[in-house]
Amino acid sequence: MGAVSLGLLWAVMTIGVFITYRVLNIADLTVEGSIAMGAAIAAKCIISGINPYLATCLALLGGMAAGLATGLLHTQLKIPALLSGILTMIALWSVNLRIMGTSNISLLRMGTVYQPLENLGLNKTYAIIVLGLLFVFALITILYWFFGTEIGSAIRATGNNPHMVRAQGINTNTTIILGLIISNGLVAMSGALIAQSQSYSDVQMGTGAIIIGLASVIIGEVLFGSRNFYTRMVSLMLGAVTYRIIIALVLKMGMPANDLKLFTALTVAFALSLPVFKSYLNPLRSLFKEVE
Repeated sequence: MGAVSLGLLWAVMTIGVFITYRVLNIADLTVEGSIAMGAAIAAKCIISGINPYLATCLALLGGMAAGLATGLLHTQLKIPALLSGILTMIALWSVNLRIMGTSNISLLRMGTVYQPLENLGLNKTYAIIVLGLLFVFALITILYWFFGTEIGSAIRATGNNPHMVRAQGINTNTTIILGLIISNGLVAMSGALIAQSQSYSDVQMGTGAIIIGLASVIIGEVLFGSRNFYTRMVSLMLGAVTYRIIIALVLKMGMPANDLKLFTALTVAFALSLPVFKSYLNPLRSLFKEVE
């Protein structure tokens, strides 16, 4: 159940990665800095006496600012998207240290967004699951509505065919920036929720986040598929939960924790190469049919 609860919180980050990786067709490394930024802002606000819900909203705004920085570097200064994300990620390391004032902040015995549910008698794990489910499905519904609007459709079209979008008189720089803002805002909010669930924020918690996000996206798409945009986002949530369950199982089977990053990288590489493997298998299938 701990893996399920953590997977639901990482699902918010997975949806953010999906917006840049699948919708905008951009590999955005800003997420490694923005997820830690969300955790840093939320933790600093909570220990300063600010309401946890307000602190989570401030984390969302911080992530949106990080996405704006990446978008401006890419669209206005013409720096490649990948390099723009790397530059922002590097800058956010120092920004996060400035926000926290130290490398980590403890939230033990501090109020969190899960506290009201815990006060009703739920233990922390189940409180996280309940709030996570409510939050993720509300988020998926809002995004499904947004990407069906004219602006949202323009963002989706920008990733598919930017030349066609420009031909329609739409400024693709604006849609790219808006997509990056939404994506990193969600990633930072995920960081805030994760920090409150684990009762601490650390400047290094974003390391490898992009790989975790990609693994969840790929697992969700491969295992659960998608019939429309709504079910596709639901599959992202299931992919994030499935990834966390897989990690819990392999750890229980005795895999050293130091090998987790290697295992995740191999999982993503295998999932991304599935179309190539299928292309190799198709001629063999045709050959077997002819033999039969």
